[in-house]
Amino acid sequence: MRLRCALLDDFQNAATTAADWSPVADRVEVVPFTEHFADEDDLAAALAGFDCVVTLRERVAFPASLLGRLPRLKLIVATGMRNSVIDHGAARAHGITVCGTESSSTPPVELTWALILGLARGLVAESTALREGGPWQSTVGADLHGRTLGLLGLGRIGSRVAQVGLAFGMDVVAWSHNLTRERTDEAGVRLAASKAELLAAGDFVSVHLALSDRTRGLLGAAELALLKPTAYLVNTSRAAIVDQGALLAALREGRIAGAGVDVFDVEPLPAGHPMRTAPRLLATPHLGYVSRANYARYYGQAVENIRAYLDGAPIRLLG
Repeated sequence: MRLRCALLDDFQNAATTAADWSPVADRVEVVPFTEHFADEDDLAAALAGFDCVVTLRERVAFPASLLGRLPRLKLIVATGMRNSVIDHGAARAHGITVCGTESSSTPPVELTWALILGLARGLVAESTALREGGPWQSTVGADLHGRTLGLLGLGRIGSRVAQVGLAFGMDVVAWSHNLTRERTDEAGVRLAASKAELLAAGDFVSVHLALSDRTRGLLGAAELALLKPTAYLVNTSRAAIVDQGALLAALREGRIAGAGVDVFDVEPLPAGHPMRTAPRLLATPHLGYVSRANYARYYGQAVENIRAYLDGAPIRLLG
């Protein structure tokens, strides 16, 4: 009897074609779900008949309350090698194996620059006007060359964002709680003396930090007030790092030039959410990790994980 494997949040219906599933085809029935389950009762009902789940990033939580309602579930494959919304202790208690996959830092770097460039040159407004018979040129673009790029975080993603900024001729400055001058010197950027100094100096400020107790709410109303009225804020990391209400207020009141956001407090974003209609906002539906190469890695390694589990030798274990 074949195992049943659910592929969650396969919005583009791409998971089964992004990788070769033939190595497990004779032992596993793969079922994609293209709609998101926001309610735990709905999710529990949908997954009741499955032995394995492949979950995309950290969008779907697997708390103890849910795991206890899925007695058939034996394997969770999370895309990425870190997942904070799976209760690993409860998974162990229920005999559920949790595995991860590698994830490339390239797609979020590229999306960060798509947002920065889109904001700087008013691409959405200008393209929309051109298509809809609006004015021929209605904005004056913001320059990158010679301007200051402030990076909150200089890890795998932040350091690569810095390289592109330097290539544009920007003055790149970085800050995080534990960032050292040795690290910024190695990356060829300046170390800000404080978060406040970075925010006040940045013409473009981009967030590249992991979400933790220390970074949750790192940018609130007081911090956003330090930004120049001509500055742009970009967040492709985690929504909770930036106070969402404070950001909406800053955008509505015109206290910053604009923001580029790929992450939200609720995902998928509800139809009536104020982020959908906020002024001065360039928003994308959490596309940071969504690329052909990254999907091939996610689902290709998911196949490897499932095969290894079935062979009795699980790999890439989490928790």
